[in-house]
Amino acid sequence: MATEIKAPTFPESVQEGSLATWHKQVGETVKRDELLVDIETDKVVLEVVAPAAGVLAEILKAEGDIVLSNEVIARIEEGAEASAPTAAAAEAVAEAPEATESGGLINPAARKLAEERSIDVAQIVGTGKGGRITKEDVVNYKAPVAASVVAAPTAVAEQVLEVGDRVERRVPMTRMRSRIAERLLEVTQTTASLTTFNEVDMTALMDLRKQYKEEFTKIHNGMRLGFMGFFVKAAVEALKRFPSVNASIDGSDIVYHGYQDVGVAVSTDRGLVVPVLRNAENMSIANIENGIYDYAMKARDGKLTIDEMTGGTFTITNGGVYGSLISTPIINPPQSAILGMHKIQERPVAVNGEVVIRPMMYLAMSYDHRLIDGKGAVQFLVTMKELLEDPAKILLEI
Repeated sequence: MATEIKAPTFPESVQEGSLATWHKQVGETVKRDELLVDIETDKVVLEVVAPAAGVLAEILKAEGDIVLSNEVIARIEEGAEASAPTAAAAEAVAEAPEATESGGLINPAARKLAEERSIDVAQIVGTGKGGRITKEDVVNYKAPVAASVVAAPTAVAEQVLEVGDRVERRVPMTRMRSRIAERLLEVTQTTASLTTFNEVDMTALMDLRKQYKEEFTKIHNGMRLGFMGFFVKAAVEALKRFPSVNASIDGSDIVYHGYQDVGVAVSTDRGLVVPVLRNAENMSIANIENGIYDYAMKARDGKLTIDEMTGGTFTITNGGVYGSLISTPIINPPQSAILGMHKIQERPVAVNGEVVIRPMMYLAMSYDHRLIDGKGAVQFLVTMKELLEDPAKILLEI
């Protein structure tokens, strides 16, 4: 009995996806719940698993193809054995292994990856059935240190590259990266974006963290006490005082949100993602730190769901972890403002008429001037500064 493999149901915010990687080939045995294929959307990479055990009989969508919500992408023959391929499998010519120039066999996905990495497939030793070169062989291939011969993807003869040659490599932009580029360009064209700056003396916050970090870690099962928990709590309090910063524009209407869903920007190999801490106003600092840690681990492993990155009323991004001293963050639509944290750096400042050295951090808030006036933006950032320089105010909400 043939079972259809369908793409997942995409939410309304995701129109389509592109088929990234097939982990199984036609004719191979699959187990129930075994990973079959990755589908990349403009937000996350979705994994499609086998609904039943059997043999992958037919692949209807190749790598790179566009897939829609619930579209049939393959079929599994339940109960079949890999040694007895189905008729449908025999007809899947597009997925059959191709012949290399040296007479060997290579999977289409492996050839595509080899071309992207400018690797000569003749130098790769295949570990697949019958010496076939698989995608894993290309990933694990390491060029000899002394080798200077590189096969150009469109050239027939090999070209010797001398030291100092200018080599370029062209690869297609991922769907996520392409969508990020579109959204950032859209923001610059459709919002009246403006950025205001301030600086925070981090002395009190750093002293508080130093005093309690070990006890915090012990009580909260090894959770590390960072600065982000304090910044999120300070932002929540400031958002309550300045509702326009927590609002958004919907056509000709202004939507004021009676809750604070704070997005925290996380950098991944595929691009920047913004998972959301729901109802951050009800979360303790420990819960915030735990939530951010969980999101960071999921982002690293590509396990974030679309629901976890949908929505949000305000965003915080921390370029300081990469050494950024000051920047102008770009608004994350449909939100109206975003807060940028930066590197903590000791600088001479005037305190009570004396020059002292203090750990200082620049804060930057970009906001949509169509909704937020300059006065409100400046006062919001000043409130953040006051709360962070006197952390007791965060806990007392004063």
